[in-house]
Amino acid sequence: MEVMRLASLYSGGKDSTYSIFNVKQMGHDISCLITMHPWADDSLLFHYPNLCLTKYLADAMQIPLIEFIINGRSKEAELDALEKAIIQARSIYDIQGIVHGGISSKFQKDIFERICSKNQLESVAPLWKVQPIQYMYRLLDNNFNIKIVGVSAMGLDRHWLGRSLDKVSIGELEYLSKKFGFNFTFEGGEAETLVVDCPIFRKKLDIKKANTLWDGQRGIFEILEVELISK
Repeated sequence: MEVMRLASLYSGGKDSTYSIFNVKQMGHDISCLITMHPWADDSLLFHYPNLCLTKYLADAMQIPLIEFIINGRSKEAELDALEKAIIQARSIYDIQGIVHGGISSKFQKDIFERICSKNQLESVAPLWKVQPIQYMYRLLDNNFNIKIVGVSAMGLDRHWLGRSLDKVSIGELEYLSKKFGFNFTFEGGEAETLVVDCPIFRKKLDIKKANTLWDGQRGIFEILEVELISK
């Protein structure tokens, strides 16, 4: 297998972080991270809550970070910003491909593949078509410490905000996803996650201060103060 220099689209959530963990296990080099900052929380492509924390997590992984603000909320604005960010990453780090955490969204996968193809880059999706229940437990087996930081699906109330994923909570989520029909891995934006520790972090993220914001149907665990601490 040819070892590649890759950039990873990075939100700080479980899927983007586990994808980095996965491709590093394959022997590839993650030369930089790309965090896209969407205009609003209804982004078609990108994570929204607590994106300011990716700089801490990039530091924890000791990987350079490129941050890109999207000036507009349309699909076209997001695609244009994404392509510019990828071109910038290629210019600075001479990358050969882009890693993303897509699992089952053909819409997102097609977009990433199209932009990569246009710019002569490989599109790498290590989680594509992973079996959801096995994947969620694999996160625990690989010592990923994950918090839920946003919910916006029927069946997920304010009590999930700030809660860590463990065997009990995954069992509850499996039941609720079947009862209410939401995506168990949250790929449709039903919930958002934040990885506070995992094997590829040199330090772990300690949350010092946070607010729970809840409007009766959806909410965010807004993290206000953090610190990287020794493991």
